Amino acid sequence: MVALMALAGLVCGHRIRALADTYTPAPPTPGTGIELLTAAVAALTAWRMGMPYVPFAVIGVALAVIDWRTTILPDALTLPAYPITALALWPTGELPRALAGAAALTALYGLLWFARPEAMGLGDVKLAGLIGLNAAAAGWPAWVAAAFAGQALGALYALALLATRKGTRHTQFPFGPFMLMGAFIVLCLDG
Repeated sequence: MVALMALAGLVCGHRIRALADTYTPAPPTPGTGIELLTAAVAALTAWRMGMPYVPFAVIGVALAVIDWRTTILPDALTLPAYPITALALWPTGELPRALAGAAALTALYGLLWFARPEAMGLGDVKLAGLIGLNAAAAGWPAWVAAAFAGQALGALYALALLATRKGTRHTQFPFGPFMLMGAFIVLCLDG
């Protein structure tokens, strides 16, 4: 099953590249990095977390790539990801807790956005709900860890920018990839 998911990840990665290129004004990116990344994420997800989490992982790669390139988390991907991942999680029997986790993390990020709208976009708030949905399905400890892991990774990146003098306290960078990476790490370690 893991090898099959890796193969599916390669195919999905090709589509993710094409999709990401439509959001990027620059010429298409050469190479196979996105395809290999998607294959690795899909295979690791199937192995560590199980099949119900694979759609979230693959959609997460697409969102991370697009956000990193454009600082936009498109609603055209984020919003349909909710019913897709909820349907995938249905067989786990954890959908009620997953929906509660989605609502709770959306509310938490909504408060952060309300407090400092210049520091976080609404796309991050919508993405938080998707992360909360999948993390809560794995359990409340995973939800808590996923909620903070993205913040920690983003803070480490900001500190690295400051330490290398490649940024200042006011440097903006996409936060979605750190949120997704944090959730993915937590879920893989939890699985």
